[in-house]
Amino acid sequence: MAGLSKSLAAPQPPAPELRRPPFLRRLTRSTGFSILVYAVVLAAIGYASYAGAARMGYNWQWYNIPRYLYRFTDDGFQLGELTLGLVMSIYLCVTSFAIAFVLGLVIALLRLSDLIIGKWLAVCLLEFLRNIPLLVLVYLFYYVLGPIFGWDRLTAGILCLGVFYAALISEILRAGILATPKGQWEAARSIGMTRGQAYRYIIIPQAWPLMLPPLTGEVIQLIKSSAIVSVIAVAELTTIGRNLISDTYMSFEIWFTVALIYLAVTLAISLVVTALEKRVSHNA
Repeated sequence: MAGLSKSLAAPQPPAPELRRPPFLRRLTRSTGFSILVYAVVLAAIGYASYAGAARMGYNWQWYNIPRYLYRFTDDGFQLGELTLGLVMSIYLCVTSFAIAFVLGLVIALLRLSDLIIGKWLAVCLLEFLRNIPLLVLVYLFYYVLGPIFGWDRLTAGILCLGVFYAALISEILRAGILATPKGQWEAARSIGMTRGQAYRYIIIPQAWPLMLPPLTGEVIQLIKSSAIVSVIAVAELTTIGRNLISDTYMSFEIWFTVALIYLAVTLAISLVVTALEKRVSHNA
């Protein structure tokens, strides 16, 4: 017993994060430091690409890039091809995420319900979607389901991304709901709430702060995965970039610009959601 007390009283080594100086902990947690790391990595990649292109004798044409972003004509200001592709990509991602969230919530609630058929249906759908490559699913939606239901390439791409990410989002929603203490359910039942009212007024509001970080990761992953619909020629950012390269042969400039646009969008979303997480945590 004395040995047990001695072992319990023994001081524990500090966590690795606590061993660092306070100013270093504050620095690594700051948004500015993260942006600086991104900038350094991008600068290194840019320098390596520039050096490789110089050895190839590549003729850089960065001065042509702005006209693919915007231009001024006799009719006034007009968006360039890459900007229009970005608008289409944003529309594709927003619509797909809305479908994925609603369908994912349905799948999560079915798995948590007492309906045996609904639970097994949700499990089968979840396992089917999670174990099929997204590229195969795109072809399935466009070349198989598209002719049957009369979907165009944009509709097929939106539905494919929405259904695929619904499977991933459903697990995030289910985990957040299960993380809510059981006492909250008992309290809801004790005051006469139905299951739907408990979800709406008690469970979901408490689970939302837990769901927000992984949902952000899925949104960013969805934005990056939206480029895969270029294989069925949806006129989004990646498809526009490929078409411009075939017309201008400016491979380095176009792909670097497309990559920077994707990076700017994902970083902006990360910063907005980080501020939202702090606000939700403060209100909680």
